Amino acid sequence: MGKVSGNRLTAMCGVFIALALVLSYLESLIPVFAAVPGVKLGVANIVTMVALYKLGTKPAIIVSVGRIVLAAILFGNISTMIYSFAGAAFSILMMIILKKTKIFSVVGVSVAGAIAHNIGQLAVAAIMLENLNIMYYFPVLLITGVVSGIAVGLIAVYIIKNIRIKQ
Repeated sequence: MGKVSGNRLTAMCGVFIALALVLSYLESLIPVFAAVPGVKLGVANIVTMVALYKLGTKPAIIVSVGRIVLAAILFGNISTMIYSFAGAAFSILMMIILKKTKIFSVVGVSVAGAIAHNIGQLAVAAIMLENLNIMYYFPVLLITGVVSGIAVGLIAVYIIKNIRIKQ
């Protein structure tokens, strides 16, 4: 079975962006880790993972960027967009590389993506705050990244195995 292309791919990217945007908004309403500021489960990344495995690399990037831009316009600001882009860039790059190696499972790729996302955001925070002490926060983000990466990965595995996308 080949990849989706043309108008169908454009429509699928739009649907995936809309779904990721809704999940992102719903997640913003739930204070998951009140004790750890800024930590989220990353449920919108389920959509990015499914796009990566079902539609391919470019559509996954389009879905990720589309969600970030729209979420910043609708619910955030330029600062949230900068942090989101940094995290997403590190994350998607890591996930693409690991997926191509075919060594890691979907869950492994998801965990690595979650950790890379946290590293990207920490790097931007260190630059914006001009303070490297923010890196002391990394162990907490490492643990939450592993936990959320596993959860997102397990859900993505289920969806990837059970969703059929017509060519």
